[in-house]
Amino acid sequence: MRLTFLGTGTSQGIPVIGCTCSVCRSSDSRDRRLRTSALLEWPEINLLIDIGPDFRQQALEAGIKKLNAVLLTHEHADHTAGLDDIRPLNFLAGKIPFYAESRVRQDLMKRFHYAFEPHLYPGLPEIQFVDIQAGRSVMILDKKIDVFRIWHGKLGIVGFKSGGLVYITDASFIEDEVLDEIRNCKVLVLNALRKQMHHSHLHLEKALDYASQIHPEVCFITHISHQMGLHGELSAELPDQVKLAFDGLQIEVDGE
Repeated sequence: MRLTFLGTGTSQGIPVIGCTCSVCRSSDSRDRRLRTSALLEWPEINLLIDIGPDFRQQALEAGIKKLNAVLLTHEHADHTAGLDDIRPLNFLAGKIPFYAESRVRQDLMKRFHYAFEPHLYPGLPEIQFVDIQAGRSVMILDKKIDVFRIWHGKLGIVGFKSGGLVYITDASFIEDEVLDEIRNCKVLVLNALRKQMHHSHLHLEKALDYASQIHPEVCFITHISHQMGLHGELSAELPDQVKLAFDGLQIEVDGE
């Protein structure tokens, strides 16, 4: 399985509009971050995790020509606002399933109501929602995806596990039971917003603590804000098994 980090930034992305900090002015391409999203690829199967407002740009840069399904971690705009840009892929392949919790489905059907009302007109997004539940697995074609509960402040959201990959974003708390389920994975993707504490996202110290408890072969940090610092400087401070992800990074994940 190949994992491509389509975006590794927070809801504002990097550079942030109007900001003149060293990160937003950086010439290092690794400091330019679109909103967080990832592509999982197997032969003949493509799965997208989250479809944020930068999806069009991400799909063009990654050369995405088809999607078999979209997995949604939660309903916040930086993870769902690209829903309308699914339309070109609809034109090629028809309706695309979106796997999401029922609360997320209901939220999106309100926000994108024009796509789900009974009197449709040609060219609208074509989406088939499939409800998922934390603690249960789903089969997408022949791929098993485990769904587990994590906490984004007081909001229950989901992470995903497929083979040797565990993907977590926007978490602020992970329960012990879930830590036991994902321990010793091969590749852990984990969010860390900045070095300072935050009310609804992991900060770097807590993310590193969780990474040490989960003990993956390698951990990639994502959902990074400009407050975290420069990619090159921060990378030198991290433990050997922890890496900063960046947009466009591709890795191969064994164990499928």
